[in-house]
Amino acid sequence: MNALSLLLNLAYLGLVFLAPGALSNLFGLIALGTTAFFKLSPSWRTLNLALLTLAFTLGLVRSGNTLGLIGLVGILVALTTLPRIPTGIRVLLALAILLLSVPLAGFANTFIFELGIQIGIYAAMALGLNVVVGMAGLLDLGYAAFFAVGAYTWAIFGSEQAKNFMQGNFPLPGEYMYLFMGIAIVTTALTGLVIGLPALRLRGDYLAIVTLGLGEVVRILANNLDHPINFTNGPQGITPVQRPPIDWFRQLMATLGVHLDRTTDYQLFFYFLVLLMIGLVVLVNVNLANSRFGRAWVAIREDEVAARSMGIPLLPTKLLAFMTGAAFSGVMGVIFAAQRTFVSPESFTLLASITILGMVILGGMGSIPGAILGAAALTILNLDVLKTFSEFVRTSLPQIPNQVDPAKYERLVFGLILVLMMIFRPEGLIPEKRHKAEMAAFPEGKQGGEA
Repeated sequence: MNALSLLLNLAYLGLVFLAPGALSNLFGLIALGTTAFFKLSPSWRTLNLALLTLAFTLGLVRSGNTLGLIGLVGILVALTTLPRIPTGIRVLLALAILLLSVPLAGFANTFIFELGIQIGIYAAMALGLNVVVGMAGLLDLGYAAFFAVGAYTWAIFGSEQAKNFMQGNFPLPGEYMYLFMGIAIVTTALTGLVIGLPALRLRGDYLAIVTLGLGEVVRILANNLDHPINFTNGPQGITPVQRPPIDWFRQLMATLGVHLDRTTDYQLFFYFLVLLMIGLVVLVNVNLANSRFGRAWVAIREDEVAARSMGIPLLPTKLLAFMTGAAFSGVMGVIFAAQRTFVSPESFTLLASITILGMVILGGMGSIPGAILGAAALTILNLDVLKTFSEFVRTSLPQIPNQVDPAKYERLVFGLILVLMMIFRPEGLIPEKRHKAEMAAFPEGKQGGEA
């Protein structure tokens, strides 16, 4: 098995040099599967993962085919989940992928930068919703409302929109974005408090319906607050939204030997900014999970009656979870507004909330690496895989009618994925240790969940 897996990886590395493209990357995904699922010794598995990291990086640089990005995400998952890999190797390969492989691929295909930024934004929001749904067990179907509040917090004052209702020198300079990231934490946490006070007195389906309605209220307000005073510019949205100046970043990259142009400078900057935010969010999540608040949330999730009997105040503890998740989403809303330079209500629909919830369910509720994996999987599926498959169908099979275009069935594919997950792996792709232990201890519970 060791020799066969190594031969497959070396063969893929050779294909990358001779014929880079979709077919060679598909072969690389097969090689990655053998490395992950074959019974290999730790040293051989580590060597194979290092070879695959090099091969997928070269494949992305030489061809720009985004299947290579899926391979790099697969390697990150393997580094997170496979046993007996030295911690130093895990960290080194993960940093090499995030800080070297993806940026190098982004210079070859700028769409990879956009894909990486969107994955990062949704991963941070999924981690925020993971606090609410995964840790505290509160089903929130209006999570995109906090994303909207954060985005509009900066969009209004980072553009000329604020001139419509107050005096001042607007738009504010781009460097104020960093200040507004902190302001967004406060505004979205207060919004979570206002929404949570009436909603969190309920539980289960009732809570889901109320949060759904309150989330839609925020979107409808954004859509209609253009009269009598124009706060949000209504359905037309707000543009242009200021970006922070990055001359210091260009100089830093030039010092490192990386010369940026106008098509890649902001993309690379926002990519690194999103990575930094994910690191901070993960750090906060880990500390919260190990704190008394995290233990209280888990107790409420498992049994509210038992938690209350042990002296845990239900409403304040639930509100803290709600406000924490809202704050994570608000910060990413500011980054989203600055990166896109455009904000409109269409970005914060019910489907956006359901998509983020699907990321948490797909990865595994309560699992930090699971939430990140779920965000990466669904973002790549929506933004790349289905659209690439549609282009292939239109060019290779022009006789097929437009009604069969795979990109038009995004919601159908999304629903099928969730249904299959509930049937075959209800605990998620990377389950939380507690959920995994429960499934192992009570297999009949898993069967009941599958039914």
